[in-house]
Parts: sequence; structure tokens; C-alpha cells
Amino acid sequence: MTFGSSGEPRPRMVSKEFLLLRDMIYEHAGLSFDGDAMSLFDRRLGERVAALGLRSFNDYYKYLRFNARGAVELEEAIERLTTKETYFFRQEYQLRSFAGELLPRLAMQNSDSKRLCIWSAGCSTGEEVYTLGMLVRESALFPSWEVRIIGSDICKSSIATARRGVYQAASFRVTSDVLRARYFREEADGMHVIDDVKQLCHFGQLNLLDGGRSSMVGRVDVVFCRNVLIYFDLRSRRRVIDTLLERLLPGGYLLLGHSESLLHLSTAFELVHLREDLVYRKPLINQRCDGRGRL
Repeated sequence: MTFGSSGEPRPRMVSKEFLLLRDMIYEHAGLSFDGDAMSLFDRRLGERVAALGLRSFNDYYKYLRFNARGAVELEEAIERLTTKETYFFRQEYQLRSFAGELLPRLAMQNSDSKRLCIWSAGCSTGEEVYTLGMLVRESALFPSWEVRIIGSDICKSSIATARRGVYQAASFRVTSDVLRARYFREEADGMHVIDDVKQLCHFGQLNLLDGGRSSMVGRVDVVFCRNVLIYFDLRSRRRVIDTLLERLLPGGYLLLGHSESLLHLSTAFELVHLREDLVYRKPLINQRCDGRGRL
């Protein structure tokens, strides 16, 4: 019997339970929450306590730790605790810099290999990945190139949505009618990304703190990691940045969210001033490596 069906009020979280659950989330995913997040945990995980018919958040902790389905439920908990505010062409000023300045540089830089690989690290439901695909297509700089745009996220359900490539009105708040008509087809269940863009985009579930598995992404020319670092503490941020640095080819670019920077995190990157943005570049070495992996 669940609390919803019995009419009993659901249990409320106490400090000890919050600390147990918060530390478990940190241990698994590196996501950092301060004491003010207790009400968020109570509200968003309380529904799971009720749905599973558990008597307390302590029972929920034990379920996550010891139940055979605990690993699956832990993914559900992370899904509920991380905000996924995203839409197509978000942070347009940065995308203008990417399309107008970085893509032409990469077209020249990779003219011999004719390969371009971009990684959206923390892609949520895929809008950013498909946006990048549209910008590559719009640029007309990469005809008959091998182009791969990889999206990764820790949440399995977000990756499932991204792979499906079907979106509702909220995802189009800043998308022009021209681009919407060019790159989507309308069907009864929503707006479908057209195959010409979809074939460029590949998705996989990935914990950014799992440096070993991150190698499956291969080596990339650009990393978008926007509004992701805010979920990590300083130690975990440094681990993530080290992983991104390792995945970038020499001369490759890292783009962060508008409120994020590498201050106190890394001195391994060069700061590059664009017309509307500041981005980071992995320093060049004498010879670039063209090896690519697969997600």
C-alpha cells in the first residue's frame, strides 16, 4: 500500500536521511548539493518513497543501497534531482561565435583529415546536439566530411528522448520559423528532427566522473559543457575538466556556460577571445592526432 492510496501523509525527510542520500548521490555521480537542497530532496524523492510503498527516507536509502533494483532507482533519483532546462539554440550569442568563428577555423584546421567531431557533455534531452548539427549543416563548410556530434548524459531517460528526436513547443522558444521548417517535420506526436541532421548525431549514457568510460567518446575537436559544472564541487569539477582536456585534440575548443569558468580549476587551456564570447583552447602541439572513437 502506498501513502497516496491509503490517505496517510507521506513521510518527511530529516537531516540524517538527507545526508545519507546526498552522500550517496555524490559518491555515485559527483553531484554536489549543499544543506539548502534538503527541501528539494524531500519534494522530488518523496514521490519515489510513496511510489515504492516505503515508510521513510531511511528505507529509501536502504532500497538504493541493497535492493536488486537499487541501481535503477538511483538513476531515477538523479533524474529527478537534476534540472533539465534546455531548448534549441540556447545561449544564441555563444552559438553565433561558434558558427561564425570556430567552425571556419576548424574547417581550415582539419582540411586534410576532413573529419569533425563535437561532444556535448551533459546533453540532457538532445536539443543542444541537434542544434549543433543544424549549425554545421547551415555553415556548408563540411561537404562530404566525416562529421560526428556526440551527446552524453548521466540520465538514461534523457538519452532515450534525445535518440527519439521528437520535441514539443517548449523546445522551440527561440527557434526561427525558417529553421524550424527546414530541419523538422511535424507529426501528430510532435516535431521530428529530420534524418539529414539526425544521422550526424549519436547519443550515449555517460557519467563524466567515469574517466575510463569517457574514452569511448574518442578524440574531439570541440566540447560543449554548458551549465554542467554547477552541479559538481571543486574536486569533481577538476576531475571533469581533466577528462574533457584529455578528450580534446590539440587546438580543440571547450565552451562552458555563461556563468562558468576555469578559474581555480585548470591552467592547461588558452583563453580565446571571440567577438561575442570567451572560449578555451587546448594548446597546439606539432602533430595532431586524428584518431576517433565511438560512443
